Amino acid sequence: MCFSANASFGAGAVLSVIGVATVTSVKNPRQLFFAAIPFLFGIQQIIEGFTWLSIMHNEYADWQSVSVKGFLFFAHILWPVWIPLSMLLLEEKPFRKRILQWILGIAILLSASELYCLLAYPADADSTGHHIEYTIHYPQFYAVITEALYVLVTLVPCFLSGNRKMWLLGTSLTISLILSAVFFKLYLVSVWCFLAAITSMVVYYILLQNNPVKKLTQNEEGR
Repeated sequence: MCFSANASFGAGAVLSVIGVATVTSVKNPRQLFFAAIPFLFGIQQIIEGFTWLSIMHNEYADWQSVSVKGFLFFAHILWPVWIPLSMLLLEEKPFRKRILQWILGIAILLSASELYCLLAYPADADSTGHHIEYTIHYPQFYAVITEALYVLVTLVPCFLSGNRKMWLLGTSLTISLILSAVFFKLYLVSVWCFLAAITSMVVYYILLQNNPVKKLTQNEEGR
């Protein structure tokens, strides 16, 4: 995230509280992956807070490797699978489910390759002004391919969902990506994850306003 360790820890704390409220509002197990998104973003922001500490204070320098890889694990490995999986678990229409299953398959392969790169290549972080730049030193051609696939597996599932409220989440994530790419290109990973984390509060809105939990439960009781 931009700004400072305090900002990251603060955002992480707020998102974690919202995440707990979102998860506890779930009544159907199929909603859990979706409901957990704000909480997981909160954990990711807290991890980035430790990255800030490791960069800005020499006494915390030993934490940098763990915090950097922890943050990148969420950004490169967890989210590409978590987002399409959460959409798939919520989907009721067979045709949409089949497409989401294919996307999830691509996501799993992408995350597996990203995990290999995170283990095989050095990763580091540096701050310029009030931003953190994360770098995994893998071949550039690989980065181009994976960036395109990343967009596919994290954004497209929101628009494929039969629940129209999910379009609000997909649109906000897309806008946050465009803003990050245009204005914070060097810090894309950090800034987009922060904006996406804030956007994840839409999850709570979707669960409360659209109330898919009750709808799913009623459908199952009527069968």
